[in-house]
Amino acid sequence: MSDIHACPRCGMENTYPDGDNYVCADCAHEWPIAAAAAQEETLVVRDVNGNVLAAGDTVVVIKDLKVKGSSIPLKQGTVIRNIRLVDGDAEHIEGHSDKIKGLVLKVCFLRKA
Repeated sequence: MSDIHACPRCGMENTYPDGDNYVCADCAHEWPIAAAAAQEETLVVRDVNGNVLAAGDTVVVIKDLKVKGSSIPLKQGTVIRNIRLVDGDAEHIEGHSDKIKGLVLKVCFLRKA
């Protein structure tokens, strides 16, 4: 498996290094290797509306969710306070509701309060 990521313009994975740049063989787009490394280091977590989430924020569940290991579902409108971001994962957060502790939720089901 290659450590070179997909082209930021077309999304194809047919890329290769050429000097100080990566080149996409499909669309001929070139981007610097240093920019690709910096992009990997900065992980941005966004809610369903595109708002940036940070540790300590409050989010609201946008649809009813079944919770594995619990008979209590998370209802639409449930508030999750003081969230924590999962290291290296832009699609999950950790938090607690009033009734269920230790939740790991996908951000596609959350909006910033």
